[in-house]
Amino acid sequence: MSNPAISGAATSGAAAAAAIAQAIKAMGTIVKVEPDVFADLLARHEDLLVVTGQRGLFSTVYQYLTSYKGLAFFCESPLPLPLRGRHELIAAQKIWIPA
Repeated sequence: MSNPAISGAATSGAAAAAAIAQAIKAMGTIVKVEPDVFADLLARHEDLLVVTGQRGLFSTVYQYLTSYKGLAFFCESPLPLPLRGRHELIAAQKIWIPA
């Protein structure tokens, strides 16, 4: 005889895994780059939409996300990046990137 509580938990876990897999498919490709590469991308192009965020409890990590030629570029930096050029900035409450 199967335990309904265990069966329900397994179903819930499978549903959560399927939702995560679908979210990753919907997001497309995310390219993680070093801060200097990200800053160079911003310096070479204008009018990019740049999403900024921060995370960390004891030390702040600055996060940046932009799209270029169909790819999403993401970087994390211990220091704020100089955002030179004309870009539209959006300060996000949180940036979540799948592992």
